[in-house]
Amino acid sequence: MENGASSYRRFLDGDDTALNELIRSYSDGLTLYINSITGDICTAEELTEEVFVELCIKRPKFSERSSFKTWLYAIARHTAIDWLRKAEKQVLVPTDGYYRMSDREDIEREYLKTEQKAQLHKALSRLDPGYSQVLYLVYFEGFSNSETAKIMKKNNRQIENLLYRAKQALKEELRREGFVYEEL
Repeated sequence: MENGASSYRRFLDGDDTALNELIRSYSDGLTLYINSITGDICTAEELTEEVFVELCIKRPKFSERSSFKTWLYAIARHTAIDWLRKAEKQVLVPTDGYYRMSDREDIEREYLKTEQKAQLHKALSRLDPGYSQVLYLVYFEGFSNSETAKIMKKNNRQIENLLYRAKQALKEELRREGFVYEEL
């Protein structure tokens, strides 16, 4: 799907199949992006659903000051940060830790598909959350630095600096594992 904005407009005009198109097009990427913030793939899946529920129920206005994808990822980031703020106030004791671990590995294997990408993803999860977010948005989702800046609520210079430090940290993490990823 090339234009999420047109599907969103169709959905707002009453075409329910347009929402399905949006979910198919963006849910996997949103889940992995939110996972880079929360560090929990099951929570990321739930929060991705919340993003689409918000679109469905609240029907926020898309002002077209950025691309639809940038706008959607900004909503996802806001949703994840709200969840983190609430989670900080709660003491959670997971009872299904083994279930979540195997579930996470299955989802990652299915989405990433190759061993190199899986290693890269694991290395990203060990980085500072800001580093993994900026790398994910720029390299996995293909956002420009300015779009990434809008999503992360930073300016372009901050994103350039953050991206540079994130790549250095990722290279060091991969080097410790004896792995070199050629695209960095």
